[in-house]
Amino acid sequence: MSILNIPLIIQDTAATEGDMGMLWMLISGILVFFMQAGFFLVESGMTDSKNAVNIAMKNFLDIAVGSLAFWFIGYSLMYGGDTGGGFFHWGGFTFSQGAADLFFQTVFAATAATIVSGAIAGRTKYTTYAIFSILLTAFIYPIAGGWEWNGGWLNNTDGIMPAEFIDFAGSSIVHSVGGWAALVAAWMVGPRIGKFLNGKPIEMHGHNQMYATLGVFILWLGWFGFNGGSQLAWGGDDATAASQVVLVTNLAAAAGALSALLFTWIKNGKPNLSMTLNGALAGLVSITAGCGNMTEGGAVLAGLLGGILVVLSIGFVEKTLKIDDAVGAISVHGVAGAWGTLVIGLWGVDGDAGIGIFNGGGAAQLGAQAIGVLAYAVWAIGLSFIFLFIMKKTVGLRVTEAEEIAGLDWTEHGSIAYPGKRQREIEE
Repeated sequence: MSILNIPLIIQDTAATEGDMGMLWMLISGILVFFMQAGFFLVESGMTDSKNAVNIAMKNFLDIAVGSLAFWFIGYSLMYGGDTGGGFFHWGGFTFSQGAADLFFQTVFAATAATIVSGAIAGRTKYTTYAIFSILLTAFIYPIAGGWEWNGGWLNNTDGIMPAEFIDFAGSSIVHSVGGWAALVAAWMVGPRIGKFLNGKPIEMHGHNQMYATLGVFILWLGWFGFNGGSQLAWGGDDATAASQVVLVTNLAAAAGALSALLFTWIKNGKPNLSMTLNGALAGLVSITAGCGNMTEGGAVLAGLLGGILVVLSIGFVEKTLKIDDAVGAISVHGVAGAWGTLVIGLWGVDGDAGIGIFNGGGAAQLGAQAIGVLAYAVWAIGLSFIFLFIMKKTVGLRVTEAEEIAGLDWTEHGSIAYPGKRQREIEE
């Protein structure tokens, strides 16, 4: 009895830790949900003001349609039954799993879809994007996610895998899948009017870099939930692990921002804001797969190299591939996602033991990571091409030239983000 004559409640430790774990996942999921606001600000800020409403509509669609599509079929495809080390297993519709887990996984699915939005901004039909968002959240992402997160073939060392593939929070599963889908979409939709002149890319400045900056800060914040929540627990050793995941996530982001800033400063004579922002995002993506298998120093190095890699990749996509990626999504998510997955095989750790080739782990883990990177690229590129090709031949992918020039806000939605002069121009 307490001194207030109120009976003391002796809580079951395991139950308390379970409740804390569920609470941590729920809070993390809420942070990841808030990342949709960050994506909107980054995408709209880095593109023309006449398409801001369209980008807002796409981001709202991703979370609204994605939530329903993933709940109805995506989650069942991903977790509906034990894959048994195989490629795919359908265990029937699964609506009764833990609410915290379902919500947490749902916002991940919406993130994968949103990556495509920025790359094809300013020239894509809204109807086409809506259909593709459903297909990505209901089929492309969930099936691929089960390969790793539901005991699929990437963890089957009795097959072709030299070691179990590791992707702690989704550098490949979420980001590369979204990035490779964005690559196919941007290529098939084609560049914005005026992006290339005589085969050379023309820089098309975004209308509000302050929006983009705020958006990256929101994404950086949300990433603590994205990676930290992927621990799927809180309490005891898991609390230490979750805290460490958040720490290395922050370090990698800071390193990516700094390396991109310095690299562009040295390369161009001035530090570039948009590249610095993308460097921070690349650092975050670079640590997402290995945030549970990376020392603090390893996380810094992964982020530093990721920040430089994204600057080089953005230039390669534009100048060599001649693909117009309006916000650098292919490089930030696809390329940096592949890098973040591979780096585990270079200097990753498992507790006190090294599993990367540079810390005595041998080549097995690097081989497993490379197989996973390739598999996710082939899957996302192949399925995206099939779906988008069908849509190109049916509903079409791109708005007309006149609609693009007028702006998708008005032609697709009958609305304008910034009334005033723009309104008068359209009415005239």
